[in-house]
Amino acid sequence: MAEKVIICIGREYGSGGREIGEKLSEKLGIPCYDKVLLKQTAIDSGLAQSLFENADEKRTSWLLNGFCSGNPTADAAMITSMDYLTNDSLFMMQSRTIRKLASEGSCIFIGRCAESVLENFEGVISVFIHADKDDRVERIMKRQNIDRKRAESLMNKIDKRRAGYHNYYSESKWGRSASYDMSISSSRFGIEGTVNMIAEAVKYN
Repeated sequence: MAEKVIICIGREYGSGGREIGEKLSEKLGIPCYDKVLLKQTAIDSGLAQSLFENADEKRTSWLLNGFCSGNPTADAAMITSMDYLTNDSLFMMQSRTIRKLASEGSCIFIGRCAESVLENFEGVISVFIHADKDDRVERIMKRQNIDRKRAESLMNKIDKRRAGYHNYYSESKWGRSASYDMSISSSRFGIEGTVNMIAEAVKYN
């Protein structure tokens, strides 16, 4: 493996992308940042983690609704200090954290437009994980303990949200093979096989 490698994984919902990232982390002995990235960004920014969770992989919107106290003076001070906090500003904060973590050493990022945020970094490998619809639905049904109809609805909703988020903040298109160094079907190669393929590709980075 190169002295430093940054692996950015995009994924269809239900394709096993997060599991692949976690197993790859274990195999290569490097950290994997998924939800933990939100915690780190909150620490870096000094803002509540809930703000980043509410904005996670969602395109721009106003975030002040639901965060006001009802005290006009206190709310006015909060709005001023937060500089009209939107998903855009949270994305910028998260991007700074991604760049900081990438500059510190080898790691894996799941989603969050990381491959675009790090487009000028050396040693970046971008991967998109996709899978057959039936495999994805079955995985979602099992993980969420829901029926097929609800699983399909959830799959379509989250894929649409991820695509909208990625395409809003990146010049490349979510899920399009040309946007990534590798596009792999976890249905074709399985979770372990996909992990091994990415790990093998790292050797040539």
